[in-house]
Amino acid sequence: MNKAQFIAALAPHFNGSKKEAAHAVDIVFDTITRNMSAGNDVMINDFGKFKKVDRKARMGRNPFTGETIKIKASKKARFLPAKALKEVIAGDRKLGPAPKPEVKAAPKPAAKKAAKKAPAKKKAAKKVAKKSAKKAPAKRKPAKKVAKKR
Repeated sequence: MNKAQFIAALAPHFNGSKKEAAHAVDIVFDTITRNMSAGNDVMINDFGKFKKVDRKARMGRNPFTGETIKIKASKKARFLPAKALKEVIAGDRKLGPAPKPEVKAAPKPAAKKAAKKAPAKKKAAKKVAKKSAKKAPAKRKPAKKVAKKR
């Protein structure tokens, strides 16, 4: 499942709005990323833990030449699944039913007040018509034909 499919799966929970679902996904990912970059762990119960890991400099081996090389120190992101997630994946625990999107009842239409409508302004329509009539489409120059050499 990629990000677009994930957003499409969440959209029913946001009244079918993919825009709101995408916004929610972006906020979650951004929050996790910012906390991890600051060195904080992000623990989500029954899912797992996201954390930043510092790796020390070490010696490695080039598999093609067999030569030993020095590998620089680095920082990596690590995800540690929670026990509950491991059990579900292994088949030891069954998942409950998926949460169903809330179905909102259609709001009752409010009684409309009888409002006087202002007469349409004809002058504004004439001005728009004059402006559009003045603009002529730009003329294109004919393309030059290239003579073929024989």
